[in-house]
Amino acid sequence: MTAPTTPPCPPHLLLVDDDRLILATLARGLEDAGFHVSTAESAEDAQELLGSGLRPDLALLDVRLPGEDGLALAARLHTLDHIPFLMLSAFSDEATVQEAARIGALGYLVKPLDTEQIRPTLLAALQRAQEHAELRTHRDQLQTALHSDRDINVAIGITMVQYRLSRQAAFEMLRAAARAQRRKLALLAQDVIQTCDSLHPGGPETGPGH
Repeated sequence: MTAPTTPPCPPHLLLVDDDRLILATLARGLEDAGFHVSTAESAEDAQELLGSGLRPDLALLDVRLPGEDGLALAARLHTLDHIPFLMLSAFSDEATVQEAARIGALGYLVKPLDTEQIRPTLLAALQRAQEHAELRTHRDQLQTALHSDRDINVAIGITMVQYRLSRQAAFEMLRAAARAQRRKLALLAQDVIQTCDSLHPGGPETGPGH
C-alpha cells in the first residue's frame, strides 16, 4: 500500500470589498471552491493585515473603497509587497481598466461574480504570479552574482597591487584565505575592499599636475 500524499496547501486569497454582503458571499463561495480566504473591508484594514504578516498568494481588490481606493492599495501591493492582484468592479470603464493594467493587475473582473466562472481566471492568475515570482528571484540572484563578481575582481586588483602578484596568484591567495576562514570568497572580497577604503578614504592621492 502506498503512503498517502499530503494535499497541497490551498491558495491563499485576500479579498477586499466594502460591501459586507458581497464580501461574505464571495468569500464563502471561494472557500467552497478550494481557496483559503482572508477578508478586509477597506484598504486600511488590508494594510493592517499585511503589516501583521499576512502574505496572500493573490489579492482581489474592489476598485472603489472608502478612504484609500483600490487602485492605490494595488499600487502598494505591487511596489512594496510584491503581491499579485486582480481588480474587482461593478463597472468596466476603459480608463479604469487601463490604469489597473498599468500598475500591474493580472486581470479585471466585473461584478456580480460567479465563483465557478471566475475560478479558472483565479487559477491562471496564480500561475502567472508564480512565474513572475520565479523571474524576480532569478533576476535578484543574477544581480547578487554580478555584485559578487565585481567585488571579487576589485579585491583581486587590490591584492595584486599590495603584494605585487599576478592576477592568478592574487586570486589564489584570496581563495586560500577564504577557505582557511571557511567564508565565501565574495564576503572576504568585501572585507578587503572595506579595509582598503578605510586606509584611503579619499581615494587615490594625486600629486601636482595630476
